[in-house]
Amino acid sequence: MVFRLIRPALFALDSEKAHRLAIESLKWSPLRSRGESASYAGQLPIAVAGIPFPNPVGVAAGFDKDAEVPDALLGLGFGFTEAGSITPRPQAGNPKPRLFRLVEDRAVINRMGFNNGGAEVALEKLSHRAGRPGIVGINIGANKDSADRIADYAEMTRLMTPHATYLAVNISSPNTPGLRALQDEGALTDLLQAVIDARAEHAGTHCPPIFLKVAPDLEPADIDAIARIALDNDLGALIVSNTTIARPALRSRHAAEAGGLSGAPLRQMALQRVRDFRTATGGAMPLIGVGGIANAEHAWERIRAGASLIQLYSAMVYEGPTLGGRIVRGVARLMKRDGFSSIAEAIGSE
Repeated sequence: MVFRLIRPALFALDSEKAHRLAIESLKWSPLRSRGESASYAGQLPIAVAGIPFPNPVGVAAGFDKDAEVPDALLGLGFGFTEAGSITPRPQAGNPKPRLFRLVEDRAVINRMGFNNGGAEVALEKLSHRAGRPGIVGINIGANKDSADRIADYAEMTRLMTPHATYLAVNISSPNTPGLRALQDEGALTDLLQAVIDARAEHAGTHCPPIFLKVAPDLEPADIDAIARIALDNDLGALIVSNTTIARPALRSRHAAEAGGLSGAPLRQMALQRVRDFRTATGGAMPLIGVGGIANAEHAWERIRAGASLIQLYSAMVYEGPTLGGRIVRGVARLMKRDGFSSIAEAIGSE
């Protein structure tokens, strides 16, 4: 109710300023230290890559770029949150304006360009929450001007491994020129080997699983190759998917803006990619469904298509920060309605 009252004022602001206001507000949230108790623990538990998630609904990377408010997000009912993308060095990102609401389409276009404060800033924040409950993944990226992007991912793995419940390797943003080329078979094999070797330097202390975030704009041969490489390297999960460079029919005046499209228009494409990767992996690789999920029915559809977990971001722009908790409760009702006793039973059951 509060969000509905203030939404017109938020929408009167520039999109990026409104997002900054949301982050600052969450810093003062009374829920900021209640991550475990407020995440509906035990209602919809699901284990993925050896991690016991209290529920399958998480916050996608991009919302909390510098790991400023993970506990506040967990306190809103999310089962997990993913900080980032974080790069080794601070990065200003692309010129503004670079974030656009497509209200008529319930969508967002962004060309942020991995803007973040860099590894040092994120590490300072993450070190302050050491020992606190809650699942916090860390999404790692490469600097735009890096001479060796694979080396950037390896460095970020070394730095973030002690602080991450899981590491998400993001090679699918459309807003860093050439980044998606790392999804090519040879480059991806080299990248993952470098990340796995860097993680091994922490062997005996903490070994978070590695998740790989892929684009929706993939050909069938790309999907098969990525699935095979992910299985060969024993990755923890595939995050399916990032924003799209495709442009379906849109009504907003911002429809022609460059960047990645997310929100409602991405839903069917992202759903199909979950089905595609479910088939390509034979169900042997956990999938995290992202893209266009705005209610419990959408989340349940993605789970039954093959996703073990789901993530939100763009829908919160239109539905508010309590959307995660509402979806958790809705999925619990739908699971009971359809006769399943657990999320694990429902995965891929469509």
